[in-house]
Amino acid sequence: MTETTGGTTSNPWFSIWVQPRATIQQIIDTHPTRLVLLLAAVAGFSQFLDRAVMKNLGDRLEWPMIFAIAAVAGPVMGVVGLYIGGALLRWTGGWLGGRGNPEQVRAAIAWSSVPLIWALLLWIPELVLFGQDLFTSATPRLDANPLLAVALIGFGLVELTIGIWAIVVFLKCLGQVQGFSAWRALGNALLAFLILFSVILVPTLLIVGFMAWLR
Repeated sequence: MTETTGGTTSNPWFSIWVQPRATIQQIIDTHPTRLVLLLAAVAGFSQFLDRAVMKNLGDRLEWPMIFAIAAVAGPVMGVVGLYIGGALLRWTGGWLGGRGNPEQVRAAIAWSSVPLIWALLLWIPELVLFGQDLFTSATPRLDANPLLAVALIGFGLVELTIGIWAIVVFLKCLGQVQGFSAWRALGNALLAFLILFSVILVPTLLIVGFMAWLR
């Protein structure tokens, strides 16, 4: 897919990195729903793998099984998250004067995940070098080879940089569709997060309190 930005033809898979505002504007001007669900699904797959690493899921499952589960559960989580996040951002953005409609907000969320999707390519050399150690609390392969441990730190720094830049891209894309600055977009995102956190936290506290009362 290529789009025209400022009179020149650009590919949003690349231009979103350096021209997020112009790129998302061209997308919502031409076809705001194009590839949105696919992007959300792939981003969900990526996020599932990241959570599997953080939770040491490899202590219970082999990495091919983790990838298989991620391929099924990740896309579902990604699409559901797209619609929930889009609705919350549209709602809270309205409090700040945002003008984006639901389709535009979802497009901003989905297309801003492109850096994270590109980062999936890093899994190829990581699996070759580190294998099961990526997902486990014990890391025998890394312990036996300090150079591999250094390489893992290097990959981690690259992923951290991409993750930070993906946040910047998201805020610029959200700000563009809402009609305000990236800083106000940050406020929009924080409000949405606080509401989601409250919706999860309050029932949890009530359940815990009720269970404690029953005892």
